[in-house]
Amino acid sequence: MAADLVQLQRQEKRAGLILIGAAAAALILANSPLADAYQHLLEFKFGPPMPRFGLLSVHYWIADGLMAVFFLLVGLEVKREWYDGRLSTPAERRLPIVAAAAGMAVPALIYLSVTGFEPSIIRGWAIPAATDIAFAVGVLALLGARANPAIKLLLVTIAIVDDVGAVIIIALAYTADLSAIAIGAAVLILGAMAALNLFGVRRLWPYMIGFVFLWYAMLASGIHATIAGVLAALTIPLGLDEDHSPLKRLEHAIHPWVMFGVMPLFGLASAGVELGNFRISNPLPIAIMLGLFVGKQIGVFGAIWATVRSGLAPRPDHARWSELYGASALCGIGFTMSLFIGALAFPASQEEVEAAKVGTLAGSLLSAILGYAVLRFVAQKPIDDRESAEAREIFGGDQPEDERS
Repeated sequence: MAADLVQLQRQEKRAGLILIGAAAAALILANSPLADAYQHLLEFKFGPPMPRFGLLSVHYWIADGLMAVFFLLVGLEVKREWYDGRLSTPAERRLPIVAAAAGMAVPALIYLSVTGFEPSIIRGWAIPAATDIAFAVGVLALLGARANPAIKLLLVTIAIVDDVGAVIIIALAYTADLSAIAIGAAVLILGAMAALNLFGVRRLWPYMIGFVFLWYAMLASGIHATIAGVLAALTIPLGLDEDHSPLKRLEHAIHPWVMFGVMPLFGLASAGVELGNFRISNPLPIAIMLGLFVGKQIGVFGAIWATVRSGLAPRPDHARWSELYGASALCGIGFTMSLFIGALAFPASQEEVEAAKVGTLAGSLLSAILGYAVLRFVAQKPIDDRESAEAREIFGGDQPEDERS
């Protein structure tokens, strides 16, 4: 299992860097002579007609189809961590839950304050509430052997809780008019999948068939179709203390496809924005940028400080306060989930979607630069030899000069 963990963490490093590259490529394409071809490709429609939407465009297939697989992976990770990982005891849950909750609430309040509760853009309040773990880990990976494993562990755990909150927000706040028949069908399908678990079905293919039908029913229901991924994950058998349970097999199988396929495709399809259309007078991108860059670090770091000082939870082992602040800044990298929520918040206004992209990219970039700079400045040398070896194994790279001397 240790070797599998190292391999998984190496994949996260590479995937984060690829995601950064995909975002940069989207920005270049959207502001180049290829901009029209880029947009036409995203708007090209194909496939069978779907309920509510008819033919789906390339962008919709990615955002509503492939992203359901991303949410399936999120659900698998959350279930495993809750029952058999970093969130398996109340003591382990307190700090990341409090930090993630504050890290969602403070950015939302900043957004509402900056926009003045303007009715036309109030639906975007949740955009700066999200954290992109792949992007954050990609930035952390740039530190190489100087990265403190305790900080990465906390960052990943906060992001997992953050993902749960984002899923709940999407389910409750960004749904269209609902179809009772389709919701009933989705409940029946979900019940059948839960029954498979109850009766001990261990093969994955029945659950995957159920997942596809559940996605179709959710698409028809008006609840965002990607929620099907999380719901399907909850029905798949975990098998505590099993190295090869159905859930762990599926998570291991789809992880590289999501990290190296789905997320870069989503970044390439969603991060492209024409910067020439940006208006400084528009409060929407400013509110999102400040929510991510200012709100996240205040919310997350403030919650960690208050939780530790109050004795509600201990400070992570071997983690300096300065490193905790750097990790809090990295939580302001919203990217994937923020772009996703931005598209849901303003379905009838492409101008607002583009403005939300600008705010998301600006806030994420500033957070990445600040987080990296803080952690690079304070991580002059590993805290001990064991953590140094672990960091090198996970993040790669040579020994720091401090160790070679």
